[in-house]
Amino acid sequence: MKQNAPHMHSLHAHPHPTHTPIGKRVALALLAAGVLGGCAITEPVVRPELALPDQWSEAASGTAAKLPDTWWQGFGSPQLDALVAEALLAAPDLLIQAERVVQAELALRQAGASLLPSLSLAGGSGVQSAEGDESGSTSVNLNARYEVDLWGRLAASRDASRANLAATRFDHDAARLSMAANVATLWFQSLALEERVDIARQNLTIAERVLRVVQARYDNGAASALELSQQRSTVLNQRKAIEPLEVSLRQTRSALATLLGRNPQAGFIAGERLAGLQVPAVGAGLPSELLRRRPDIAASEAGLAAAAANLAAARGALLPSISLSAGAATSSAELLSLVGRNSVLSLSASLLQTIFDGGRLAADVDIQRSRQRELVETHRRTVLAALKEVEDALADSARDANQEAAQREILAEAQRSLRLAELRYREGADSLLTVLDAQRTLFSAQDQLAQLRLARLTDAVNLYKALGGGWQAPSDG
Repeated sequence: MKQNAPHMHSLHAHPHPTHTPIGKRVALALLAAGVLGGCAITEPVVRPELALPDQWSEAASGTAAKLPDTWWQGFGSPQLDALVAEALLAAPDLLIQAERVVQAELALRQAGASLLPSLSLAGGSGVQSAEGDESGSTSVNLNARYEVDLWGRLAASRDASRANLAATRFDHDAARLSMAANVATLWFQSLALEERVDIARQNLTIAERVLRVVQARYDNGAASALELSQQRSTVLNQRKAIEPLEVSLRQTRSALATLLGRNPQAGFIAGERLAGLQVPAVGAGLPSELLRRRPDIAASEAGLAAAAANLAAARGALLPSISLSAGAATSSAELLSLVGRNSVLSLSASLLQTIFDGGRLAADVDIQRSRQRELVETHRRTVLAALKEVEDALADSARDANQEAAQREILAEAQRSLRLAELRYREGADSLLTVLDAQRTLFSAQDQLAQLRLARLTDAVNLYKALGGGWQAPSDG
């Protein structure tokens, strides 16, 4: 029978003499333990009530096909593929998380060992001297002890350890997903910064070319000293804009190297360009599918199972426990010898019930109940946050795709405006201010396009991550 609420009984041991052989008494104790063993306390896994939406509010791009677990390959970046493979193999954060899985496995083994009998062996020899006479003795003791898990307390502790192990494994899966996403994000940021440095240098070249034109016009009396000073200021500002970008590029690369477990000063192979990468279409599927697609949600679910098991174990600790013991001892009056030994065999059963502990055990039950309520709300928050992450990633992807398309048109017009402004300035049809405005517009358009390209790539990474990156919960079977 299952017991869903603890009942306290007053149990007393009566030391009345009996002539029942010890073997029969132990057999009766084992029989009683077997009958009462069906009264194990259990606790249901409590889950929050959540009403999941039927569809995403934001229009999902792509199909609802299953995501690939090597989703980063969809960007068409061989260097990214190599970096992610390196990170999944040797990144310190993942190695740390892997050791936590090992620790959880050992904790489960430790909890399972408490359900088995314990066996100990002790031996000793000694010499006694009195008034010149010496005597020696040797003894060997073998003891076995087994706690009968009447109320399922030990089994519940094992179940909690098993659930904690599952949660730790899911956390490791979530860490792998986050690691791949972080590597991809940092790699794209480094490519974007590299491109922005190139753009800044190209604009510096343009500014210096215009300065030469202004200088020639000034030397011929066709331009004023003010125009010459304005263009020199533009050149100086363009030079100043390069250094912060170069510093950010070095810092981003050092952050990526540290994430991979490399020396921060390690370099990376150059060659890839931001414009050469693909922005994959990601199918979001249905909100109801998200619960089985994210390892962090699975870890939270396992935490609920651990909380129920911990509560059952705390309730079982309120009830009496029965321990069975067996011992065998042999001793001899001869030092280091068991010749002429005396042997003793003992069997016993003991009952232990806590009478007064100041409310410690009862408080532990209340703590576990509170912990269970806390984890229920934590699970609710995890699911709601996951839904929001997908919605935000879908919205960002749609917005930035439209922004990039518009920015490409803006860039084309800015390039045309600068060409016309330079031509008209050489012919004396326009002032230098027109050229300066065209330069600033072109630089801004190029820089914004690089940032929008980075945003689109990052949006795809965030959407892959929000959808679980191809991860699937293991089947119940």
